[in-house]
Amino acid sequence: MYLCIQMNRRQILFLLIYLAGMLAVYAQRSDERTIADFRHMGIPFYEDNEVRLLATGPVKFRDMFAEIEQARQFIHMDYFKFQEDSICGVLFGILKRKASEGVKIRIVYDGFGNKCSDLPLTKDFLKEMRSCGIEIEAFDKFRFPWINHVFHRDHHKIAIIDGSVCYTGGMNVADYYLHGKPEVGEWRDMHIRMHGPIVDGYERIFERMWYVVTGELLTPGAYTGENRSCDHVLVALADRVPRLSPDMMRNTYCTAIDNAQHLVQIVNPYPCLSNPVRRALNNALARGVRVQFMVSEKSDGQSNADVTGLEMRKLMKRGAEIYYYRGGFHHSKVMMVDGLFCTVGTANLDARSLKFDYEINSFIFSPEITAELQQIFHNDVEQRCYLLTPETWNELFPPCRRVRARILMSIKGLL
Repeated sequence: MYLCIQMNRRQILFLLIYLAGMLAVYAQRSDERTIADFRHMGIPFYEDNEVRLLATGPVKFRDMFAEIEQARQFIHMDYFKFQEDSICGVLFGILKRKASEGVKIRIVYDGFGNKCSDLPLTKDFLKEMRSCGIEIEAFDKFRFPWINHVFHRDHHKIAIIDGSVCYTGGMNVADYYLHGKPEVGEWRDMHIRMHGPIVDGYERIFERMWYVVTGELLTPGAYTGENRSCDHVLVALADRVPRLSPDMMRNTYCTAIDNAQHLVQIVNPYPCLSNPVRRALNNALARGVRVQFMVSEKSDGQSNADVTGLEMRKLMKRGAEIYYYRGGFHHSKVMMVDGLFCTVGTANLDARSLKFDYEINSFIFSPEITAELQQIFHNDVEQRCYLLTPETWNELFPPCRRVRARILMSIKGLL
């Protein structure tokens, strides 16, 4: 009888210790838990960075071009797409001048992205750039039998100047970031400028892509610049590389959502959600987390808009607030969690980005930067969005469109 009582006391003690541990974990803020989980996953962190949001195309290009004008040593750019139009002409005009000054310029672009562009870089244009001393090469050149392009694409948008500052986010180099497109109107997107140790992380990513494309191994450390920052923003770098880190982007999104305690806010253009991401959002809703998702009424492809509608209906039925943006096409790829941290990058929440492409996102652990993004989100909700309801969904999606969406989602689900 005494042993039984002793055992019960021991079990109660273990139970109390376990509950105390669980309460301690739950008491942690979502950013603290996410940082710990990311470190356990092996994701690199960079301390003491300066991060600035560039919320429109004109702001991004004006800032980046001014920085390129000041380059003294090198300029490295890795973009999914350069469209041969006026803004590209301005950029390459500056680059030609910098090359004549002795600045080393290396550029990578995606072969498929270029081929599918409205105004692809032509052979004559590329020949002229190379004759000026600019090294510009295509990742996965578009060639017969074209099967190679079914899989991995270089979806990066990276610019690094003198190893001191880098630019990344959702914007390619094209005029529609300035003037929009006739079929969708204004083209919204989000970019960031970063200064500090994080620049070295992006430089290593560029050097890897340069090696993949050219076979040239750039000298380690030769392209590191002044990267001290007066700010103290902690940034984690989620780098999805096919075969090396294939689950990176999916896992970081899911981990951040799983750790959310109060609020998840997402803007993404192509949310054909994978099962893990959908499950993470559903679980967040089930435990009382407020989920707000912003998608565009118009898209650059009807199939994308149809599938997005079906996904959003599923989330709406579980309690998510779905905001349809009607001010054009919102191409941003951002997420904010609990007002404590956010991510800005290149990854779409679809099968291609999460399963096939080279993608890169910065997870920024700064309530101040997150608050700036939240303010932009709030302004869009107030001025340019409407809330999706069962009634509005029925108006947007007549039966024929629903059938088409289900077929397309089934096909995308096979990827």
